[in-house]
Amino acid sequence: MAALAERLGPAPGAVARLVQFVAAEPGEGTSTLARAFALEVARTAIRPVWLIELDLMRGEQHHLISAEPEVYGRLGDPTRASPDHSMFFTVQPRADDPAAADDGYLAAYAVGRSRLYVTRFRRERLAPGQAARILPGAAYWEALAARSDYVVVDAPAWSRSRAAGAIAPSMDANLLVVSAERRHPDAAATVMRGVEAAGGRWSGVVVNRAPKPPPRLLRSLAP
Repeated sequence: MAALAERLGPAPGAVARLVQFVAAEPGEGTSTLARAFALEVARTAIRPVWLIELDLMRGEQHHLISAEPEVYGRLGDPTRASPDHSMFFTVQPRADDPAAADDGYLAAYAVGRSRLYVTRFRRERLAPGQAARILPGAAYWEALAARSDYVVVDAPAWSRSRAAGAIAPSMDANLLVVSAERRHPDAAATVMRGVEAAGGRWSGVVVNRAPKPPPRLLRSLAP
């Protein structure tokens, strides 16, 4: 992760570096790598680092970090995850309660004494029949980036959701996670084309569980 952070370069001055990790299929190790990267860059960050789970109903990042305080540190009290009430998703149909704005469904938790924050979607606040939908657009990401050093997005696998495509144009680094053990180049090519069609730009491929050097088949996927 230190090598990856060096390859991507430091946060570009006044705004955060926005990095999305996405894989073609579940089980490639996307969440593990996104969490490890966020922890790494938080070590030297001056401003907050955000770990945002795009798979809202899953909540894996918050769950795993809170379950191991001896490893990550204890989580702080929930706080707002939006500096200006903008949000990257919308909950529909709208509740009758005007106070039930979209940003009220997402909480952020400080991780130990680091500068890292992890988000959790408050699915317990959903009323029967309500669902959350990821939105395109840069408003939320720009607002958060202006107050942070890194924003790290853990996207659901492309085979399960196209959420990564919705926000890919707002990221300045989209990273494809490919497990060397799976070797499904067709699936990886599909997610690459899908993100590009949505307007996203690739920064590289992270080969998980790879020998040195990575298999030729996986090297061929690198942008």
